[in-house]
This record gives sequence, structure tokens and C-alpha cells, in this order.
Amino acid sequence: MESERSHVMDPPLHRHADLSVMTGDGVRLAVRDYGTRAARHTAVLLHGLCVSDEVWSLQRDHLLGHFRDDIRVITYDHRGHGRSACAPAESYRIERLASDLADILEALDVVGPTTLVGHSMGGMTVLAYLARSSSDRPVDPHGLVLVSTAAGKLAERGLGRLLVTPGAGALLGFVDRIPKQALEALVGPVCKTLGKTFPAQRLMLAKVTEAAASTPILTAAGFFPTLREFDQHPSLPAIRANTVVVSGGADPLTPETHSRELADAIPGAIHVHLPDAGHMLPSEAPDAVNHAIRHAMLPDSAASSGPRTCTCVESVTTRTGFTPAKTGA
Repeated sequence: MESERSHVMDPPLHRHADLSVMTGDGVRLAVRDYGTRAARHTAVLLHGLCVSDEVWSLQRDHLLGHFRDDIRVITYDHRGHGRSACAPAESYRIERLASDLADILEALDVVGPTTLVGHSMGGMTVLAYLARSSSDRPVDPHGLVLVSTAAGKLAERGLGRLLVTPGAGALLGFVDRIPKQALEALVGPVCKTLGKTFPAQRLMLAKVTEAAASTPILTAAGFFPTLREFDQHPSLPAIRANTVVVSGGADPLTPETHSRELADAIPGAIHVHLPDAGHMLPSEAPDAVNHAIRHAMLPDSAASSGPRTCTCVESVTTRTGFTPAKTGA
């Protein structure tokens, strides 16, 4: 692995280093590193399929504003997404994304208390990373936030059932040789769903829509086989991080049942459910996601300042201290 660094001078809150990290199999990943290595905490934010690290801009701004010099925030684009390089279709595997995460943590010398935050496929990447042997994990996270994600069974619920429609399996086995029109018919419904968010977040809507539209169709389709096969349910009971699971009741991609299974299987996990929110919770319900991250980082101190603009109707927990917000509070 290797990394190249260039500093970008944004407004003080957004100053960061643009990095290029070479993975173990030779793919260059675009990484943004905010803060310093001397910070007390590190948060690593992993996006989902068909988008980019821009999906985390509201969480990035909140964390940097709330914790200031005490936090380091790392975001990056998965292979084949955003500013990162494309890769061979056979490398579009969640296990390979877990290796990419390990490469980034090592290249950026991440040490100390760390919270991993994954949305959708990013959450699956984190689960696959945690299932690796201890010698293959440069960092064992202190906190874990799983947003609109699943440990498996994607082909049984929601839009994931497209993965097992007649002919889909055969098509996906030859993704690099399928006519573009056929791929678009298969992948289009998922990417269109990923490009939708609440009108109140107009700037974020534009960013997410642009990222979804610019993701190569071969990338989106290339990940479908691994999503169909993904299953990390057996590894969940071994997770020891402070874990918060967040779900939306109007999520067509990863229905709430997936999040309930995660919260039930991960020791001490908290499940926060937002009944009116969809799949893109980082932009649809930023306050709830921000609070979840703070609680995973500092479970004893986050409860006193819960999200104020979202409705959290239930908290399934075996820990104390997480207070769901009330509408209009």
C-alpha cells in the first residue's frame, strides 16, 4: 500500500488532505482526511452503492463542528465510485471492500478510539471487516454505526429481490459482457432509489443524484452478485463495539427487518427506527444519524443532546443512555 497527499485549503472547518491510497491489488482509492492524527477520536465514514463520500457531508460538518480538534474524520470513495479508480468486475466483492478499508486504516496510520460508520453497502463492508481475523484488522473499533444496512438475506426482502429474478443470475455472471441496455434495466431501479432523498435537503439531493448518475453501470451491476451472496449473520455475536443501528420505515432497499436482526444479534446494540424515512438516512434524517455517531463514540455523554428534528418512535436497547428525539422538541 502507498498513499499520496495533497492539502486542500477550504474554510477552516473543511480543511483536509486529499489522499490517493493504493490498495493491495493495485487500485487507487480517493480519500479525504479531515483533522489531525493527534485527535482523540477518529470517525471513518463508508458510503453505499452508486453514491460517493459526498453523502456524508452533513455528518462530516457536524462532527468537525461539534468536536473541533478532538476528532479526525476520514471519508473515501469505494473502488469504481466517485473519484476512485475503476477495477476489474471480479474485484467488486464486499470482502474486497473490507480489505480496502483495512488498507486505508493502515496507510493513514489510524490509532486510538475509532468509530466506523457504514451506510448500506458501506455497513456491509464494515461487517465484513469485523469478521476478518484479528491479524487482518489494523483497528478494532470502539464505536459502530450501521445505517440502512443488513447482514445478509438481501435477495429475500425489498428491491434486493431483483437479484433473484429470472435471468438476473445469468446476466450478472457475465456483467462485463452484457449490453448496456440490459444492465440498465436490471440496475436502474436500485440506482434511482439511491438517488432520491427529501426535498428539504436540496443541495444534498443534487450531490447524491449526481453521484448515482455518474457511477458506471458496470460498477453498479458488478456489485450485485456479492450483494446477493452476502451473509455475515454468524459473525454478529462477536462484535464488541458500542453499536447503534438506524433504520427507516419507508426504505425499499433494506427494510427494517434487517436492522432488527442486526440489533438482536450484536451484543448491547441499540436500534433507532425512523418510521417515515427512506434509505438515504444521512441526508433524510441527518440529526438522527449525527446523534447515533456521537452516542457510538461517547455513549455516556451523547444522550443529553439528542436530535431535535427527527421522530424516533422506538429504541430497542440493552444499554442505557440513548434518548430518542421527539418531534418539535
